[in-house]
Amino acid sequence: MNKMMTNHTGILATLVTAMLAAAPMRAHAQIDVPAPPPELQAIPAPPAPPPPPPPLPEALFAQRGVGPVPKPQPAPPLPPPPPTPDATGRPGRSVSPLTRAESLYEQALSSIDRDQLDRAVEQLERLIGQFDGQSAATAAAAKVDGAFYWKAYSQVKQNKIDDALTTLDVMQKKFKDSRWLKDAKALEAEARQTSGQTISPEAQADEELKLLALRGLMQSDPERGVPMIEQLLAGNSSIKVKTNALFVLSQSRSARARDIITGVAKGGANPDLQLRAVRYLGAMGGPENRQVLEEVYRSTNDVSVKRAVIRSMVPAGDRARLLSIAKSESLPELRSEAVGQLGAMRATTELSELYGTESSPDIKRRIIQSFMVAGASDKLTELARTEKDPELRRTAIRNLGVMNASKTGDVLRSLYSSETNAAVKEEIINALFVQRNATTLVEMARAEKDPAMKREIVSRLSNMRTKEATDYLLELLK
Repeated sequence: MNKMMTNHTGILATLVTAMLAAAPMRAHAQIDVPAPPPELQAIPAPPAPPPPPPPLPEALFAQRGVGPVPKPQPAPPLPPPPPTPDATGRPGRSVSPLTRAESLYEQALSSIDRDQLDRAVEQLERLIGQFDGQSAATAAAAKVDGAFYWKAYSQVKQNKIDDALTTLDVMQKKFKDSRWLKDAKALEAEARQTSGQTISPEAQADEELKLLALRGLMQSDPERGVPMIEQLLAGNSSIKVKTNALFVLSQSRSARARDIITGVAKGGANPDLQLRAVRYLGAMGGPENRQVLEEVYRSTNDVSVKRAVIRSMVPAGDRARLLSIAKSESLPELRSEAVGQLGAMRATTELSELYGTESSPDIKRRIIQSFMVAGASDKLTELARTEKDPELRRTAIRNLGVMNASKTGDVLRSLYSSETNAAVKEEIINALFVQRNATTLVEMARAEKDPAMKREIVSRLSNMRTKEATDYLLELLK
């Protein structure tokens, strides 16, 4: 059925094209019907909303009560950074090497959590290879030292002890000042201890039992449990165990537990644990924790940590500090991140304030995209009508097209009626095409007096498998 309709539509499109080509045309118009622009041959996916940080395990907010203690689960991986918009306002085409490295690093950690160790090693090797020959400082900024650690960790779990020791040796020689060195030496000791033997499942069971005991103790007697977790975090346990211990600690409401998490968040500990601590502070909320997050942001040059702080301000509900970062941050990538998270919070007032004072076209495009994420069709409509920069107007129109046709179809139709700029009118046609809004396109085609613009509309309708489009094509042939 669909195939027949497609063939039928194609035949109609050919006939309609011939008919329209014979119509009177402006002097500068071409005789042939123009092909759809390149982006219509493979319509880009709508701009993806910047994902807010995934919620912490439900246990963080669960009522504390009597019952069996569940088996501790690995803390969820931090989310990959959202795509950075390019010069056209479309996401995902202009991402810095550090951002790509961080995304690949998080993918590898996710593979480890799913026990997909071969896949994790392959991902980590790709990350390491991307910075081969770079300075230790540049590679460390891209988490390459951490990648070496997790590669060796995966090799130990696969009982590839010699490979793990080689990986750790290379890592320790290349990164002599790494914050991973303490953990690397602990992992090396574990690997040498088990050299030539299968990794003992009893050791893993002991770690789990210890965490279960600590979790139960935190519920029944936190004054004893908190110091024990603090000791575990300072010891030689694996990062996986420390990550789970930090999560158990985050469930406590004691001032000492918060102080420990704050200390980890401010640095000095393992980099991955620092990111976890930042995230937990955001989820815990409260003015004191929001102040700590700001202090962490101002005191570090680590882009990954700064990005984690920005994301943690979303569950903390800290619009004011996000707006401050969006206004004052010197690194465009982080300013864009803050703008994206304001969109995720539906902070349209703050976004409007920022747009009014912003001078960077790239950041303005990011704000427009965030208006779409926030569902602020009224703001997008205002910009589509009043913005003096034609490219920004087109960006606003494009984002209106991503939104539901029932919400913005009439707006686009109204914009088209009052528009005089041909390029902007074509953008409106494209936006309606992306919406699959054949009804409005047919109405516009019937009213359009300009043969060139009418052909633009009909060319879109000829690619739409809808009854409205087909009926209109038949109508043109009568």
